[in-house]
Amino acid sequence: MKHVLIICLFFFSLVSIYAQSVVMVEQGQKISIRGLSMPSASVVWASCSNGMVAKSVDGGNTFRWRRVEGYSKRDFRDIEAFDSSTAIIMAVDTPAVVLKTTDGGLTWKKVFEDTRPGMFLDAMDFSGDNGVVIGDPMNGKTFMAVSNDKGDSWRPKETKDIMMDGEAFFASSGSNIKLLDTKHGFKSLFVSGGIQSRMFYKGQAFSLPMQSGRNSTGANGLALDPNQKKGIIIGGDFANDKRSDSAILLFSLSPKVTFSHPVKPPAGYKSAVVFLSENTVLSCGTSGVDISIDAGLNWKNISNLGFHVVVRSPDGQNAIMAGSNGRIAKLFF
Repeated sequence: MKHVLIICLFFFSLVSIYAQSVVMVEQGQKISIRGLSMPSASVVWASCSNGMVAKSVDGGNTFRWRRVEGYSKRDFRDIEAFDSSTAIIMAVDTPAVVLKTTDGGLTWKKVFEDTRPGMFLDAMDFSGDNGVVIGDPMNGKTFMAVSNDKGDSWRPKETKDIMMDGEAFFASSGSNIKLLDTKHGFKSLFVSGGIQSRMFYKGQAFSLPMQSGRNSTGANGLALDPNQKKGIIIGGDFANDKRSDSAILLFSLSPKVTFSHPVKPPAGYKSAVVFLSENTVLSCGTSGVDISIDAGLNWKNISNLGFHVVVRSPDGQNAIMAGSNGRIAKLFF
């Protein structure tokens, strides 16, 4: 009888999770949203194309939109927020700039700029006051800049990562780099894509058995589980987003770096992924939204709506997704 009860509880938990629906909050604006940050259960920031930034103070139920003065034609591909007043946005190129607000988005101060031809920023991440921004290769090496004062100032960081021809980083969801707080200081973990796809960690580069060979293939983003011991890398081919083989990898960082493929992959190309709990994972892309309840081994499609980026609410009650046409949605779990 006890075993029957356990089986029934497991079955109903499956039904409950897989029955979750995507609730649309915003849509219709002619903008693309690639950056999301949720510093608290009530505050959500979004960075967009056409110089737009959006903010919610009611948990993502409603948003207020603002165009950043002087940057109306810029594409803000990533955002990192600390609270309802303080946030940092990244405009990718021509020139590449990072801006910071401390008054809730009313005004923005330029805290970083690089005017060199070919400069293209891809993603940011913060851990406390420490931050990192990554960009496409310059002179054959990964571009990186770091901050230790919540983004008030930045300094270029020399890297030894020699990039291969046709290898770069995707600015698809601001999630291809993570800053880990370790016993020996902060370490960057990041993934590349394109002709070649690799993961960079502790001075080593690991080739990824993912879709490759084209400028549109490879890793787009990654997520770490709550213990930061294992994670998931997602991507595929954004030019052929229905192809699902070798579009996702599971990895472990300890005791050594290892990679494996899921048993049942998600449906097609994905640009962002997030752990909702230790074993429940949500991924999204132009191919739709997929969920796993066994840490990424098996996936089920729960929506055909396309999204670029996803974040988890810090209180664990919901997730926020965003994409093209100003689309913002919530998933409760």
